[in-house]
Amino acid sequence: MNEQAKILSEKLGKSHLLPADQQIAADAKMLSEQLSAMRLRLFPPLSQKQMRSFTSGEAAKLIGVSDGYLRQLSISGDGPQPETGAGGRRLYSLADINALRRHLAAPGGSKARTYIKQRRPEEGEHLQVIAITNFKGGSGKTTTSAHLAQHLALEGYRVLAIDLDPQASLSALFGYQPELDLKGNDTLFGAIRYDEERVPMASVIRKTYVDGLDLVPGNLELQEFEHMTPQHLADRQAGRAGGDAGDMFFARVQSALSQVADDYDVVVIDCPPQLGFLTLGALCAATSVLVTVHPQMLDVASMSQFLFMTSDLLAVVRDAGGELNFDFLRYLVTRYEPNDGPQTQITAFLRGQFGDRVLTAPMVKSTAISDAGLTKQTLYEVGRENFTRATYDRAMESLTAVNSEVEALLLKAWGRAV
Repeated sequence: MNEQAKILSEKLGKSHLLPADQQIAADAKMLSEQLSAMRLRLFPPLSQKQMRSFTSGEAAKLIGVSDGYLRQLSISGDGPQPETGAGGRRLYSLADINALRRHLAAPGGSKARTYIKQRRPEEGEHLQVIAITNFKGGSGKTTTSAHLAQHLALEGYRVLAIDLDPQASLSALFGYQPELDLKGNDTLFGAIRYDEERVPMASVIRKTYVDGLDLVPGNLELQEFEHMTPQHLADRQAGRAGGDAGDMFFARVQSALSQVADDYDVVVIDCPPQLGFLTLGALCAATSVLVTVHPQMLDVASMSQFLFMTSDLLAVVRDAGGELNFDFLRYLVTRYEPNDGPQTQITAFLRGQFGDRVLTAPMVKSTAISDAGLTKQTLYEVGRENFTRATYDRAMESLTAVNSEVEALLLKAWGRAV
């Protein structure tokens, strides 16, 4: 029993049993302290995560040039220079890679568009907002969101990841301990709340250790939006609150994003595992939607109910003036085990029902991704040397296939050739 629980037990004159609220509070405090200590051990001395460096071969592949060409640039001192390690091994940070992209795409360069993938507003390319959703927990929303956001940043896009889940798993993956690192108005709630304490969207955005990737973290504060919205709707109906359709709950996430739209190419929203006001706000702000589904019959049955409920609620939103125009809606099979016969059958069943709306590539279940998660990291953050080659390559191949397929849909929505 932890110290706080002991003290409370002694006060109550009991050897072990506490009132439920006090026992849960004591357990929460103990767990938070242990997680904080773990973070200090994993990421010393500042308890901050860092993105790993990339070899010259990895950097060349990300930029879209040959390793030999990158070596020539380094030897001639042309452009940003990498860190040189033992034995003359060249290591590039993501910031170095992005600097090289800009150098190679200097004004007048014939291949500027090859190296710079960022959207072109002057050609009508709109901010792409991808909502990743399903109201069943464990379907892989957070894992998908984190890896997609990092993949797009590695490819050179300006990305904003939004943790819309009060449980804040995405924030934890990016190195935050919500109850310690965040205070009031540090989440998206601060930018979409209904009262005078609402803050500009820019004030809730934080830089991450991944160059080109920013984060709006989450914590339990987000749940306040679910509590405040019914009262706001009642006030509107009673005439106690003004505003037009743009003031409605379903338009608030979109309105907040419009304040920073010029700063990003893609927004990735990790939705909570429930169909509440936050999720509806995200869906109304979205230009595209990914529905994650674990290929088990109970999960598929749950998704059926989710789709019925979503359809009914979005129809109400549309009748109230909300705009619902998705560039694409796709179903992503997650935690897929290729050698599992029933999973293969259910995946085939989904493809038979939805056709090409099911992504061709499934997210394969991998011990490499699970092991990386033990230290609150994604597979992109850990090197190949930490796993057996076959395990790492299989997981990375799956991730690359899924994220490249989503990227291709994004480019198609912008009217670019894939």
